[in-house]
Amino acid sequence: MRKKDGLPEKICVTCGRPFAWRKKWAKVWDEVKYCSDKCRMGRGKGK
Repeated sequence: MRKKDGLPEKICVTCGRPFAWRKKWAKVWDEVKYCSDKCRMGRGKGK
């Protein structure tokens, strides 16, 4: 199993929290902007 220390991270556009790379995002990592579906659905709303 791989340690999570070496995984790339991004900052969520909606909530501003850091999130780590996931295997399911391997092919589209450059396009990922949100940490979760909840943030993706609430992208138009203010904080």
